[in-house]
Amino acid sequence: MPNPILAGARRAVVALGLFAAAAAAPAAIMPAMAYDETSTSAVNTDKSGLAIRGYDPVAYFTAGQPTLGSPEFTAEHEGATYRFADAANLAAFRQDPAKYVPAYGGFCAMGASLERKFDGDPKLWRIVDGKLYLNVAEDPHRRWLQDVPGNIGRADTNWPRIRHVAPKDL
Repeated sequence: MPNPILAGARRAVVALGLFAAAAAAPAAIMPAMAYDETSTSAVNTDKSGLAIRGYDPVAYFTAGQPTLGSPEFTAEHEGATYRFADAANLAAFRQDPAKYVPAYGGFCAMGASLERKFDGDPKLWRIVDGKLYLNVAEDPHRRWLQDVPGNIGRADTNWPRIRHVAPKDL
């Protein structure tokens, strides 16, 4: 009978290897990193303060897909600027921002489960129990989906320790 502790340890080693390989890979094959790696903010933004690369956080819940927001419809929340596709989504966000902002400040959910802060890609997402989660790239996203409850549990445990640490320092 397989040992569940060893199986979990093997998954963690594989995931850590993935992120170690990604860190060592040439920039030409890495996904675009729009986020500010030096910021100690708990919200993933680019250097101008824009969250989720300008995608509308409400649209994931209403349209069921990533939708670019417009500079015409913006709101500030926890030091970040969010954009919305229309006035209705902006109004919904203003009523309950916590319902719509991504988990772990929009950083990669798989990364947070491994005590790391990677840029969250707005096109690699999942809503779980009413919360939006983003991941950095296809492979980490697939790995995250293999054990969503376990990965969320680990990320929830790690997040308080890493939330105000610059990504480059993890």
